[in-house]
Amino acid sequence: MTAIYKICPAPLWREAEATGVFHGAGIDRQDGYIHFSTAAQVAETAALHFAGVEGLLLVAVDADRLGDALRYEASRDNDLFPHLFAPLALDAVIWVKPLPLGPGGRHQFPDLAA
Repeated sequence: MTAIYKICPAPLWREAEATGVFHGAGIDRQDGYIHFSTAAQVAETAALHFAGVEGLLLVAVDADRLGDALRYEASRDNDLFPHLFAPLALDAVIWVKPLPLGPGGRHQFPDLAA
């Protein structure tokens, strides 16, 4: 299993849980795909795009369950980022954990191996 990660505001994720599918945040819908990060990328993603934001969740997704709709494309520093060109069915979700702010406004990540 290969895990990829989505940082999501809690209210938006709760909507997805109620409907059984996640259609993405505003930026995802604007870009036409759901942005994900690998374990090596997610902390920098949080620092660049979610600095100081409270009320976030970290969603771990089994990339192997996403099929051909998942593509790795060059983005920040030409690093390959996972992009999902379909809604996310919640049966591919491994876990959802809080992403609290720590000292200095940086998010405190759970153990990504768990």
